[in-house]
Amino acid sequence: MSATPADRIQLTGLRAQGRHGVYDFERARGQEFVVDAVLELDLTPAARTDDVADTVHYGELAERLVAVVAGEPVDLIETLADRLLAVCLADPRVDVATVTVHKPEAPVPHTFSDVAVTMTRRRAR
Repeated sequence: MSATPADRIQLTGLRAQGRHGVYDFERARGQEFVVDAVLELDLTPAARTDDVADTVHYGELAERLVAVVAGEPVDLIETLADRLLAVCLADPRVDVATVTVHKPEAPVPHTFSDVAVTMTRRRAR
């Protein structure tokens, strides 16, 4: 059974320190990144059994996403988002994942609130 559009798990505002960026100073000092993840999957089994084993454990997902952000540096937040999507889609129950990576401390020489990249991937079946 495939997920209906209404079945989603959302993890919003996950904060982690990383050393991603094109510039040497970004790698040297690091900065905070904020991740939003939306997983589309069929939540009917979990709703019926009331068992965490029948769904994506969002606490464990958060740990895996933070490990990626804190892990090997990349130049682009697009690359980081792609790696985070791979983590989300590693669970075979997830049909579609959308990840937004926010870089609120990006080296932009103007006043701004946020820089973000959003990417969506569908499981190849």
